[in-house]
Amino acid sequence: MSERKVLNKYYPPDFDPSKIPKLKLPKDRQYVVRLMAPFNMRCKTCGEYIYKGKKFNARKETVQNEVYLGLPIFRFYIKCTRCLAEITFKTDPENTDYAIEHGATRNFQAEKLIEEEEKRVQKEREEEELNNPMKVLENRTKDSKLEMEVLENLQELKDLNQRQANVDFEAMLKLHKEYEQELKCRQEEEDEKEMKAMLDQANHSRRIVDSESDEEETKPHPRAVVKSRPTDILDEVSEVQIKKPKMESWEKSVGKLSTKSQLTGLVVMKKCPEKQQSGSEAQNNGTSSQNMDVFRSNSAGSKAQPLLMPSSSVASSLSQLGAYSDSESSSSD
Repeated sequence: MSERKVLNKYYPPDFDPSKIPKLKLPKDRQYVVRLMAPFNMRCKTCGEYIYKGKKFNARKETVQNEVYLGLPIFRFYIKCTRCLAEITFKTDPENTDYAIEHGATRNFQAEKLIEEEEKRVQKEREEEELNNPMKVLENRTKDSKLEMEVLENLQELKDLNQRQANVDFEAMLKLHKEYEQELKCRQEEEDEKEMKAMLDQANHSRRIVDSESDEEETKPHPRAVVKSRPTDILDEVSEVQIKKPKMESWEKSVGKLSTKSQLTGLVVMKKCPEKQQSGSEAQNNGTSSQNMDVFRSNSAGSKAQPLLMPSSSVASSLSQLGAYSDSESSSSD
């Protein structure tokens, strides 16, 4: 098998390269290339701005009969993006730039145009001086006069500035210091006024508070009236003497035998006439003492409290019933 990628080709012994026909192409032939606009330009037809760096499919050709130091010059054809008008520009190897030819104007080229105009005038002058020595002398006299005029104008401007701008630095510093002192004094005065106003306001508020406190002090405070009676001592003594008897636990559930004076009248004990007289006297004495105690407590205006009869005059209901049964048995006998 033969190789897929052939590096060497076979040349027969009767091969003659001069017999190979050559392709004849025109010298001004054009190629389609992809390029970017080399500078900012404006279309003359529609006024559309084409900025530097915009990409175009351009046609390229070699300029005939134009060579710079053996370097060929190329021409490019592009179309406006708005009106499709044709714009042409070519290379400028002398200035390492591009030159616009047709269909648009280059923007931001004022400085370059001025430089080109100066170069053109300088070149014309050199050509004139090369063949005419009198022209050289005239140009020199014109240059000297122009220099003298420029120097005179400059001196006049300097004198005018010195007359109009006489600056006294000491006076300026003095004025500045005076202004600073005046500003400082004004600030101090304003601070003093503010402090005075604040103090006046504080004093006024204090006076108002003092006047209000004086008015409150002058008003008589109501005092608690203590009612003292001579019988209050008896109430205190009766409260100390009267104590509730202790209740046992079994009395809470079963109940206790009543010892109130109200139940004493239910049972009547039969006694001898002598005993009855002594008992009636004792009862009268007890009731009189009880009535005195009630009268004293009512006169003192104290709370009603239960009155306990003395233990000698109060007997239990069971003992009274026993005594009553005994008296009945004795009478029957």
